[in-house]
Amino acid sequence: MKPSRRVSQALLSLSAAIAVVLGLHAVALADVSLSHLFSDHMVLQRGRELPIWGKADAGETVTVRMAENEASATADGEGRWQVRLPAMAAGGPHELKIAGKNQLTIHDVLIGEVWIGSGQSNMEFGMSRGVLNGKQELAAANYPRIRLFHVKRVKSDTPLADVDAAWESCTPKTVAGFSAVEYFFGRYLHKQLDVPVGLIESAWGGTPAEYWVPHSSFEKDSSLFQTSNHPHAKKVMQTPSVLYNGMIAPLVPYAIQGVIWYQGESNVPMGAYYGKLFSAMIEGWRHEWNQGDFPFLYVQIAPWKYSATGRPDEGAALVREGQLQTLKLKNTGMAVIMDIGNVDNIHPRNKQDVGLRLGLAARAIAYGEKGLVYSGPIFRSQEIKGDRAVLHFDHVGGGLMAKDGPLREFQIAGKDGKFVPAEAEIVGETVVVHSPKVKQPASVRFAWRDVALPNLFNKEGLPASPFRTSASN
Repeated sequence: MKPSRRVSQALLSLSAAIAVVLGLHAVALADVSLSHLFSDHMVLQRGRELPIWGKADAGETVTVRMAENEASATADGEGRWQVRLPAMAAGGPHELKIAGKNQLTIHDVLIGEVWIGSGQSNMEFGMSRGVLNGKQELAAANYPRIRLFHVKRVKSDTPLADVDAAWESCTPKTVAGFSAVEYFFGRYLHKQLDVPVGLIESAWGGTPAEYWVPHSSFEKDSSLFQTSNHPHAKKVMQTPSVLYNGMIAPLVPYAIQGVIWYQGESNVPMGAYYGKLFSAMIEGWRHEWNQGDFPFLYVQIAPWKYSATGRPDEGAALVREGQLQTLKLKNTGMAVIMDIGNVDNIHPRNKQDVGLRLGLAARAIAYGEKGLVYSGPIFRSQEIKGDRAVLHFDHVGGGLMAKDGPLREFQIAGKDGKFVPAEAEIVGETVVVHSPKVKQPASVRFAWRDVALPNLFNKEGLPASPFRTSASN
């Protein structure tokens, strides 16, 4: 039975429609595309080889040009391609041109310094959320050569290839929801270095470090998988690496100068584990980037009334100790903020000084500025002299000082490990600690509690890190 003329026409129309759809799909497949990291107003890292990547048809040749530089690559069997342009000096704007079966042009490309800011809520804390002098700071936030890239919150069980975001010039409007710590850090560097600065925010409030550790780190060291019955371990180890997969992996291998990090509050319940985990995370990021030991600068968590941990009033102290120990890794720096926290608010409003102290560390560690005092006093060694413990420090700068009265937050113990409040005084570049209750001292603790409010500084105004002289007590 032959189909009617009306049915035949309908079939022809349907066939034509399908052909059009398939044709459009074929065109779409043929189009060369870029990762969303490459958009108008972007900043590329100066002085480093520049990876640029995207998608195309398998076997398609893609050519990338910028200024006098050109490189080509052939898309692999899955359509992925990547080129590397030679290092360039700070400047711009440039145009980035990509040519395959189609052509793309990225406009207003600057060459400067690129930093990633990551962590939990104190890094994510936006400029419009109530920072100190927030209205004035926002109104003044017009910096055409500072560019912002805000990664959206995404969890993934496997590493993603791209993110949904775009670069924007820094204005009061675009920076309003952007990380305040990262903005103040970037603004400081922009003024100090007089080069364009690109800031990539990839942070998520309330998240533990385990979510940010790449799976390769867990594979390398199986002891990182927590076997504890503690509720924190049970919860976070069900989905490790999910934020690295969703929010960091898509950024690799974008050329960067370094990372700033503000996190640790969510790891207070198992603070003793933090140092090992955090170090593994840093080494994991560096391994995945394959860009050497790039600078990794971080903020030590502030005093606050943290939740019960099973080890009364020392969960935060253990996290801070882990952060202090992480300074053993090459090209790391730590901003201590024991003096600008808020024991009643886990989100202190003074983000300016946080950014400043990270910026000081960047000047010394990332940019090699000699003679700069960029850290507060860091405990180096202890010697026992009779009934006194004499403490030696690095980063004393112009000398040690106590703010607002006698030194406080020192404790001392004998070999029994029973700590009592101690008297402490500055003698030259040392601190001498004693108590009439301890005739034969063995160890000292400083600011060893969640809500500690210590007052030991160097004369450059940078606070000392909490510490204990012996982890065995």
